[in-house]
Amino acid sequence: MQKFVIATRGSQLALWQARHIQERLHKLAGIQVELSIIKTRGDIIQDVPLAQVGGKGLFVKEIEEALLSGAADLAVHSMKDVPMVLPEGLILGAVPEREDPADLLLSVSCASLNDVPEGARVGTCSLRRQAQILSLRPDLKVENLRGNVDTRLRKLREGQYDAIVMAAAGMKRLGLDAPHMFRLEAPAFLPAVGQGALGIECRSDRKDVLEALALLEHAPTRVCVEAERGFSQRLDGGCQAPIAAFARMHGNELAIEGLIASLDGRQVLRASRKAGLDNPRALGTALAEDLLSNGGEALLASILQ
Repeated sequence: MQKFVIATRGSQLALWQARHIQERLHKLAGIQVELSIIKTRGDIIQDVPLAQVGGKGLFVKEIEEALLSGAADLAVHSMKDVPMVLPEGLILGAVPEREDPADLLLSVSCASLNDVPEGARVGTCSLRRQAQILSLRPDLKVENLRGNVDTRLRKLREGQYDAIVMAAAGMKRLGLDAPHMFRLEAPAFLPAVGQGALGIECRSDRKDVLEALALLEHAPTRVCVEAERGFSQRLDGGCQAPIAAFARMHGNELAIEGLIASLDGRQVLRASRKAGLDNPRALGTALAEDLLSNGGEALLASILQ
């Protein structure tokens, strides 16, 4: 019987995702799968905003090293954590079907974003979420919120924040909730590139792993995520700039929306494009070019200087 090792972060959500793939591989291919928990730099540094930590691959670098060394056979990532360019010798072997890509505004007492009191504290570690919240409600105070899902929910319930913003996918996967959960979704509120999707990474020379992972592939999700990643790669977007993109398939057509925003949300540049399904990366790149040539280049330069 085949036996694989999955390298994963140790957070509650990362373990759920790894176990989900573990179960599917066993059910679909009869493969025995073990988990190897690895601490990444992003897990270790918890007291600094992500934008200040800097660097790409904060949550995957050590895991990728395990793949390259042969210590692990595959890795399960939240797609939004996966760098746009993978190290030589590694490949995204499968992109399973996407979970809900939306964000959620969670609160103990506020049923919607409009109900949040003026001057209230909203927690998030994402510049993308910060910019879009402030664009809609410039009177609010957006404050840094790090930690795993349970830690963030605990801080909300303790009253450290009036509301927090989280990914719907993580809440659904862990079966968690809050007294009030208000959807922040496209087109008014765009998600992070790849949000809600998983990326399963492995070595490009592991034909046995790739053959097994083919059973998990969801082509429509792959197409949409590739378009979004093309957008982000052209903008060189990591955690340091408020950018967002969301792609959807409509029959044989692929539509993508994207934005670049100022940190305070006062300036939000938006654009959209449509094309066929044959080259999703090129579509995302073209959308990024549209925004860059219409004020985006100067806006990014002012943020990243």
